[in-house]
Formats: sequence, structure tokens, C-alpha cells
Amino acid sequence: MNFDSFPNLILEDETVLLRPLLETDFDNLLDFSINEPDTWKYSLVRANGKENLEKYIQIALAAKERKIEFPFIVFDKKSGKYAGSTRFYDINFAHKTLQLGYTWYGQAFRGTGLNKHCKLLLLQFAFEILEVERVEFRADNDNKRSIAAMKSIGCKEEGVLRNHMPTYNSDVRRDTIVLSILRDEWFENVKHRLVENVKKLN
Repeated sequence: MNFDSFPNLILEDETVLLRPLLETDFDNLLDFSINEPDTWKYSLVRANGKENLEKYIQIALAAKERKIEFPFIVFDKKSGKYAGSTRFYDINFAHKTLQLGYTWYGQAFRGTGLNKHCKLLLLQFAFEILEVERVEFRADNDNKRSIAAMKSIGCKEEGVLRNHMPTYNSDVRRDTIVLSILRDEWFENVKHRLVENVKKLN
């Protein structure tokens, strides 16, 4: 099983719809790019400003062509507006692993429960359709909001890679925290807790 079987993949529930990111989504994300530059404070690939947004989308789509990433655009059904983006990346079907990240939402969509809806759909697809054994998450170790969000959906912290990667400021390197959810954990308790949390949001 791989993404070749799902060229027009759509994941959705009553609150959110995730569909493949397209080059034409530049217009759908431009407002965030221009007006909310702090969204990418901790990002290695920034989409602030028109030129960076164009590069951001091009890089994502090129990685999709190489079959190592699958980027989505996020649509919030309640507001009828596009909310941000997320993706599967570092996809390795031989090892049955992938990473879930490059996730960002506009300010109006943070803290609304939208992220939990997205993560439930993405993790269900990863573990139950793609049948991966491990989903990994990474973040700048200073990005406490993102780390708290990952732990709230059931991720387990594995450790910190010290001085791991350069940031957009080439003079500064970041520590990267690594978290994960394993297939057994998903079916044993993580899915149930996440489903119950999503129900409370509705």
C-alpha cells in the first residue's frame, strides 16, 4: 500500500477537510503568508511573504513527485475557510514508517480543536489504511505550544537531538525533540482517547 493508490486523497469529517495541496493553493494561503508571518517562527521552511510561499509550495510538490512527502491543505468546514497545511513526510514504506508534520494553522484556527480533528483523520489513515508501524513527530525543542499539542494527542517523547539542525537564521542551530506513536499504541488506547477528545469538541 502506498500513496500511488490515492492520487486524489481526501480525508474529512464534519469539521475539517484535508485534500492534496496544489500549486493553485497559493491564493488560498496568501493571506496567512502576508499577514501572519510569526506562524513560521519555528519552521525550517518558511512561507512568509509571496516569494517564500511560492517556494514553500514548490518544494512540497517536488517532494510529492519524489514520493517522499504527501502535503495537504486544510479546510475548516465551520468557517468555510482554508485554515493551513500539514503533510506526511520522510515516507518509508519499506520500513512502514513516516513522519507527520509541517503543520501550521492561521491564528483564528488555533486552539479551536481543529488540530485534533486533523490528527485523528491523518493517524487513522496512516495506521489503518497505509498500515504503518510508526508515526514520528519532530519539533524545535523551544516550540512549547507545538510539543504540548503533540503530547495531547498521545505522542510519547523519545528524546532530544542536540544541536540538530540549522534554523532560518544560519548562525543558530536548534535542538529537535522527537516524539512518536506506534501502531500497537494507536489501537490500544491512543485512538480511543483522541476520538473521545474530538467528540467533546463537537
